[in-house]
Amino acid sequence: MKNVITVLLSILLSGITAFGVVKASDRIFPQPENVSGGTENVEYRTVNLAESDYPDFTYAAESAVNAVVYVEVTVTSKQSDYINPFFQFFFGDEFSQPQQRQQKGSGSGVIIRPDGYIVTNNHVVQNATEVKVTLYDDRSFDATVVGTDPVTDVAILKVDATGLPTIPFGDSDKLRLGEWVIAIGSPLSYNLRSTITAGIVSAKGRSMPNNTGEFKIESFIQTDAAVNPGNSGGALVNKSGELVGINTAIISQTGSYSGYSFAVPSNIVKKIADDLIDYGSVKRAVLGITMSPVDDKIAKELKLSSRSGVYINEVSKGSAADAAGLKKGDVLISIDGVKTPSMASVQEKINNYHPGDTAEVTVIRDGKAKTVRVTFLGAAAANGTVDEAGTVAFYGARLKDGRDGVEIVSVGPGKMLDAGAEAGVIIKSVNDEPVSKTKDVISVASKAKRTVFIQGIKPDGKYTWFGFGKE
Repeated sequence: MKNVITVLLSILLSGITAFGVVKASDRIFPQPENVSGGTENVEYRTVNLAESDYPDFTYAAESAVNAVVYVEVTVTSKQSDYINPFFQFFFGDEFSQPQQRQQKGSGSGVIIRPDGYIVTNNHVVQNATEVKVTLYDDRSFDATVVGTDPVTDVAILKVDATGLPTIPFGDSDKLRLGEWVIAIGSPLSYNLRSTITAGIVSAKGRSMPNNTGEFKIESFIQTDAAVNPGNSGGALVNKSGELVGINTAIISQTGSYSGYSFAVPSNIVKKIADDLIDYGSVKRAVLGITMSPVDDKIAKELKLSSRSGVYINEVSKGSAADAAGLKKGDVLISIDGVKTPSMASVQEKINNYHPGDTAEVTVIRDGKAKTVRVTFLGAAAANGTVDEAGTVAFYGARLKDGRDGVEIVSVGPGKMLDAGAEAGVIIKSVNDEPVSKTKDVISVASKAKRTVFIQGIKPDGKYTWFGFGKE
């Protein structure tokens, strides 16, 4: 019996079936029988085992591992500003000044251009005063931070080198549930450089709990490839050796891998990376809607056949959505033919566009599908748009006229968020000009040539200042 099992296993592994040898060039998975609802809409995948698609991970691993780097960061911070009068009296001012403290951190990165551009996570290099990159061949370089995007947790580094190995970008939209992937990184808590683990795509479009209140674009690829601290910023690679994601997070009660890992999709990473390299900042498209998931109540009221899509709660006046004719109560189901079953998928898709780009947006209205063409605005161009609550858009924040001045109602992605603006602040002046209405804020800021400097008062009565450079 043991010999029979061995023979059968050998036959299966060699690609021989009872019907003969399976040709790699024209292998097609058979259609399943008795599929409920028919098979006319079922998609079947033809498998072509070319050089870059071996049945194992050797090609992907060996072609990608050279382009994954180890990132070491130094964060220099000051200790408490509290001055101990005892030390000051006996030892002088040397002990009355805050002392600097250095902390070390590490992560991973992926070389995406041969002239030294590297993508990693924003949280890996956040607040770093020094960044050092070590290549797979043990060469080390000092790196500069070209730009960061906290909204997607992506950052770009640059080292002074040429002819470096890279990983080509793949199309993360084409990833399928159950598809094999490998994760490459350096989990230094275990002192293991350039570690390769394998798993499958177990979910797409995942979002994670966000208790910070900050706006995030999250549509993670979930895998069961083992990822541990230090893997952040490393590569998620398909069997063709293409970069399909940047490993970013795990869910764990212990801080170590416990079965779930999450990666930023490569289509988001590529757009953010290109913007940071080419412009120094992210050119983010704005649709101009607020949305919520389609729950059972909404699906029943609108007589929807499924809960796939997002419900449009509001359309900002003067926004791209408003100009295209989108309305409150529409259910957005696709953008440029790509289904948007969740809020995360809508954010992910819109993130691929630049201001001025157009897209076909399909919604369900009155029980029928309706497609409109939208021309996206940028955050700056969207300034001044008014929503139903009467708040005005301003560089990612929402402002409204108040009794004591112009109040910052909320802060979303944009320059106000990056500058440190907070909800509840009453704006008193812009570029040293007193303001009392939202139109004054918009007017003064629009006239500024380079920078916008804002002075205001926090809810606790303390003054605050912050500013940002105009695009």
